[in-house]
Amino acid sequence: MNPEIYKRQFTTEDTPGWQAIDDQLEKIYGSMEARHYPPLCGIHYAAGGTDPIDGASIYDSNHQTFHRHMISYGMSELYYNEEKAGGEFSKWGFEFTFRLAPFKDDENDPIWAIQVMNNLARYVFSSGKWFEENHFIPANGPIRLNTETEITGFVFALDPELGKIETPHGEVSFLQLVGITNAEVEDLKKSPTIGAVQEMIEKLKKDNPLLITDLNRK
Repeated sequence: MNPEIYKRQFTTEDTPGWQAIDDQLEKIYGSMEARHYPPLCGIHYAAGGTDPIDGASIYDSNHQTFHRHMISYGMSELYYNEEKAGGEFSKWGFEFTFRLAPFKDDENDPIWAIQVMNNLARYVFSSGKWFEENHFIPANGPIRLNTETEITGFVFALDPELGKIETPHGEVSFLQLVGITNAEVEDLKKSPTIGAVQEMIEKLKKDNPLLITDLNRK
């Protein structure tokens, strides 16, 4: 989409990137209403807030097995910006997603998971380095702080349902955070290659096609 078509199609009041994300989610969830959480500090990052993402939506999914499906907004270009029209990638070129099985200590929505997304976003914004499929991150402890769980790291996979989309600002991949156990973290530390991560993801998919993170997994 070139800038001229972009200016004819959208106004400065529009949020073309945000709408593109919502359109993709509608294909999966139809008219289901998400619970959307704005920046947890209450102030947008561009206005001096501490949370880089502009919020996250949480859906209750019954696909495969009941879990909460979280999607970030803000790693891609969300708002009207004719200078970004037709780019190869929209901003950082991805949004975070995370699928989490119910956990006994999460009485309500797992807001801590949105904080994990913000922490990773903070790293991207400050370092200029971005995440891609088959990247690996050791968390140096439980991914949910002060929790007895063996899930102590993440690998990144393309969200099995959301995939990639083309937006007016360029391509966006939905990068899913997939929790891995301490034993799996140690295995990847010995061989932290894209191939090793990819092999682990394919192994996890055999019993868990949607790559839902379960904090009780051993």
